[in-house]
Amino acid sequence: MTSKKLTVLQIIPSLAIGGAERNVLAIAAALVQAGHRSIVISSGGALVDVLQRSGSEHITWNVKSKNPLVIFRNKKRLMDFIQTEKIDIVHAHSRAPAWSAYLATRKPRVPFVTSFHSAYKGTSALKKGYNSVMARGDRVMAASRFLADHVQAQYHVGGDKIALIPLGIDLAVFNRDAVSDEQRDAFRQTYAVPPDTPLFIMPSRLSPIKGHELVLRALHRLGARPYVCLMIGSDQGRKEYRQHLESLVKELNLGDKVRFVDQADLPVAYAAASVVLSPSQVAEGFGLVPVEAQAMGVPVIATAAGATMETVLQGKTGWLVPLGDVKALSAAMTDALTLTPARRQYMSLQAEAHASQHYDIQKMGTAVLGVYDALVNK
Repeated sequence: MTSKKLTVLQIIPSLAIGGAERNVLAIAAALVQAGHRSIVISSGGALVDVLQRSGSEHITWNVKSKNPLVIFRNKKRLMDFIQTEKIDIVHAHSRAPAWSAYLATRKPRVPFVTSFHSAYKGTSALKKGYNSVMARGDRVMAASRFLADHVQAQYHVGGDKIALIPLGIDLAVFNRDAVSDEQRDAFRQTYAVPPDTPLFIMPSRLSPIKGHELVLRALHRLGARPYVCLMIGSDQGRKEYRQHLESLVKELNLGDKVRFVDQADLPVAYAAASVVLSPSQVAEGFGLVPVEAQAMGVPVIATAAGATMETVLQGKTGWLVPLGDVKALSAAMTDALTLTPARRQYMSLQAEAHASQHYDIQKMGTAVLGVYDALVNK
């Protein structure tokens, strides 16, 4: 590794809560811990304080806008900023700011890195052109093999330019031993879940693509079986969708079994859960929930599409069900509710080992810094 102190600029539309944003924070922390300088430009958000506490700098600009005038204005600002702050690498995590960054790093030449966090859709030439900036990095980081294959197939990027680096999670935080029995029991008591009652949790913002309606219909098929299901996540302003789900709960007579929770201490929620649900209705580029659940030793039921095919091991750490298949989802729920203690213990140990081996945030940080090092020493 280089002994040179690097100054790395990451750019992302905002620092709200999400997988891409957490990736930015993890990279920033890894840079600071290694003695480098980390700067993040975004329009702000809930995670700015977390970022700054890790030792990184934050600059607030409007980099969310897709307006071409704003993108070109930001390009000019970035060119000056790169020179003034002696930036060694620019790393973009989203398309609009990536265009500003790409154009700003052409002259004088500065290494440009992009991260694919999802498989961008678009059939028109205009949309494909807009998306293509994420494939123009000197290195293109893909959070999963699914995304790496997508980048190669859609944008004809050579494998030597793609760095396959799965997102990592903090295994000190998502660790069953870090949650006490008292915390777990208190969580269940808060939501009136008896000690021996199976608890499903679905940690996800309320959005149609996440599969909440599918889960409710699958739960209905379980009949009179005892369980409670907590749907943990904000509606993010989708009031009509929340009302639709609440109406469906009543229609399916699930009122005493389903609760909507805006937010919760996720490691505690995982520790209290019997099964974690993540039935996305799209092929996700990564998906942190299945990985977090496995790190906590909790079996997960997820969709057999996208990166989940890599992160969840069918029959070992959870169940993979066909996209949109209510019957298959309900059958997996039934299997989960009827696990023998020995089988549950086996799956729990397999899940923890799988997460530890492949999705450690420290390993992810080391891999990203290795990419940076290779670029500045070309």
